[in-house]
Amino acid sequence: MATVSLRQGDLVWGKLGRYPPWPGKIVNPPKDLKKPRGKKSLFVKFFGTEDHAWIKVEQLKPYHAHKEEMIKANKGKRFQQAVDAVEEFLKKAKAKELAKEHNSSDEKGKKAKKQTGEKRKKSSDSSSHSPQKRSREQSPRKRGRPPKDDKDSPSPQPSSLKKLAMKTVSRFSWPPPSSERTKDDPHFHHFLLSQTEKEDLGSDSWLIHGHRTLGTEMILKKPSVTYQAITKRLKISEEDSGSTSIQAADSTAINGSIIPTDKKVGFLGLGLMGSGIVSNLLKMGHSVTVWNRTAEKKTTGGIHSELWDEDESTKCDLFIQEGALMGRTPAEVVSTCDITFACVADPKAAKDLVLGPSGVLQGIRPGKCYVDMSTVDPETVTELAQVIVSRGGRFLEAPVSGNQQLSNDGMLVILAAGDQGVYEDCMSCFLAMGKTSFFLGEVGNAARMMLILNMVQGSFMATIAEGMTLAQVTGQSQQTLLDILNQGQLASIFLDQKCQNILQGNFKPDFYLKYIQKDLRLAIALGDSVNHPTPMAAAANEVYKRAKALDQSDNDMSAVYRAYIH
Repeated sequence: MATVSLRQGDLVWGKLGRYPPWPGKIVNPPKDLKKPRGKKSLFVKFFGTEDHAWIKVEQLKPYHAHKEEMIKANKGKRFQQAVDAVEEFLKKAKAKELAKEHNSSDEKGKKAKKQTGEKRKKSSDSSSHSPQKRSREQSPRKRGRPPKDDKDSPSPQPSSLKKLAMKTVSRFSWPPPSSERTKDDPHFHHFLLSQTEKEDLGSDSWLIHGHRTLGTEMILKKPSVTYQAITKRLKISEEDSGSTSIQAADSTAINGSIIPTDKKVGFLGLGLMGSGIVSNLLKMGHSVTVWNRTAEKKTTGGIHSELWDEDESTKCDLFIQEGALMGRTPAEVVSTCDITFACVADPKAAKDLVLGPSGVLQGIRPGKCYVDMSTVDPETVTELAQVIVSRGGRFLEAPVSGNQQLSNDGMLVILAAGDQGVYEDCMSCFLAMGKTSFFLGEVGNAARMMLILNMVQGSFMATIAEGMTLAQVTGQSQQTLLDILNQGQLASIFLDQKCQNILQGNFKPDFYLKYIQKDLRLAIALGDSVNHPTPMAAAANEVYKRAKALDQSDNDMSAVYRAYIH
């Protein structure tokens, strides 16, 4: 295969690892960026995703020469948007080049006129001061033409200027490379790359996110087979404690074109969060087998539960209509699936699901993956991990931050810890269900982080309710208070939604009050375990306990407002 010469500014098709080719442009890397060792690589900015990466020259092809071939091979929506972005770029560049040619013609015309004027002036001055010199200058004229006045002197031949002004651009040519073009790119600084000290990572490229990055092959030994996984950039942050986390970045732009894993996926628990998650897994083409405790209770007289509403027994049927399969027991689901997710309400439910009759533990076989998405305490999740691993299974905890609406929209934030290989295998699932995901290291870390997040959220909600009631009893408008808050630094979707619930008296559950109180209780216990005071959380917990006593357990957490008005 003939070697194609590529330079900065060229449009190319870049192939990154196992991902399909994607349109991009060769740009200048930042000055402090080290090139990866090994074969020659060029720095490419990808259209549509605005990602940057080092790509080996052998993985690059000229854009125009291979355009038809690539378009035929990839019909994805995001791919088409990227191609459209290239065409728009070319259109603007061509218009800019034509304008540049036109401006150049104008400048040359003006310069020529200026030079002619100067010659006329000089000639006029010479004539007035030295007639003899003028005579000498005119004497060489050919064909014996009589001298003319300066005002009648012919202007320079217009043909060259006319040609330049009317010149068409036969083909687009790139401007010379310049570090300023990359420097001024508004997307570039967001994706600024600083090279890791790890030099021999065995990967095809280094992706960019804004912190130290590692090659995808090192972090994702089994990356998703879709190119769009590039936008799940892996961010390494080393905190003072020495712990290391990996973040897969925002997937909001890509989760409409996910290529699902070929592994069989199981899902246990179809509550507020689980239902939205399963729906998104199915929408993105995953093969899913579901199980819900109320469905088992209806068919087999299974163990009791307080986790689902009365209408939950129909949820399995609804998902079956969408293409899911139904498992009779947790053990059956785990034994027939490669990866099984579980999302239940509390530590007791999580333990019952694994250790109970026909539970997960009875279906676990060597190599089977179990992912617990429940919000529980570190002790519970550590115990579950130990029993799963003892049977040869692989364990990952992955509690989710969000609510019912975010679950339905596929915008959850997933906090994972445990077996990193399982985390990698779950990537297409996490892309489908979440906005982003974090890998936090060893088992227990995700549970701790989740409790801290919910402690902050629960305490904030109690403070919102307290402020709204204080406004009411002091004769201030609650609506005006919300309007002011929405214009300030505290403005957020969460704040607005919860205040709207209070104003409308609508406490339909988006996040059950009883569950946020449970998380506050567990967070306080977490603080106790390390002798760390949590007085704010403790105060908020008491308010939620009062709301529960007022029969608000199954309402939204914003119903804590009622604890202040009774």
